[in-house]
Amino acid sequence: MLHRINLEHILFLDIETVPEQEHFIALSETQQHLWADKTKYQRKEEFTPEEFYDRAGIWAEFGKIVCISVGFFNHSGKRSFRVTSFFGDEKKILLDFKNLLETHFNRPHHLLCGHNAKEFDFPYIARRMIIHKISLPPQLDLFGKKPWEVPHLDTLELWKFGDYKHYTSLKLLTNILGIPSPKDDIDGSQVRGVFYEDGDLDRIVIYCEKDTIAVAQVILRLRQEELLHENEIVSV
Repeated sequence: MLHRINLEHILFLDIETVPEQEHFIALSETQQHLWADKTKYQRKEEFTPEEFYDRAGIWAEFGKIVCISVGFFNHSGKRSFRVTSFFGDEKKILLDFKNLLETHFNRPHHLLCGHNAKEFDFPYIARRMIIHKISLPPQLDLFGKKPWEVPHLDTLELWKFGDYKHYTSLKLLTNILGIPSPKDDIDGSQVRGVFYEDGDLDRIVIYCEKDTIAVAQVILRLRQEELLHENEIVSV
């Protein structure tokens, strides 16, 4: 079934997120209590709410998106994979991404694809859009849709082959499939520090784009097709 999908109909993507505020103390008293309640089962008694706050980027209610990278195949003439990123102000990121969906990936056969994206990237983007009072594009508005009507692909789900207990990180998956690692500089746990402490958003954008490319490479491997070469990847 995967082989029947036209690769040019897939928008590959990845997002990078950080806590909405740099420090726990910047939260209102109400927000601090809500954070403590939201995370009590994850942190248990090992961390105080403040000590655990550096992980706030995982939750859309307490985090924000600092980069969305997207990529798509173009087979006109010869195969290429075009990558671009939206970064900086979160509301502008979301509006630019929505505009891309509505102008270039707005047909029923178009699909969004990421790794663990059904559990993280897609709902995170939708929640942050709602928080910013941005209407959802059809690709993210899933209310009332049947499972087969949802235009989403997830490389983690594809790799599970029906084993719902199984989790495989993108780093592990690329390693076992012989794909260049997207984690050769930083990983997700370091994004907060690179953003707030180093102020190096460019480094985060490069990392996000590498993840997007890696997701496309995984799809190629699952289709038993040749991986992308460096000269086929174009940043725009």
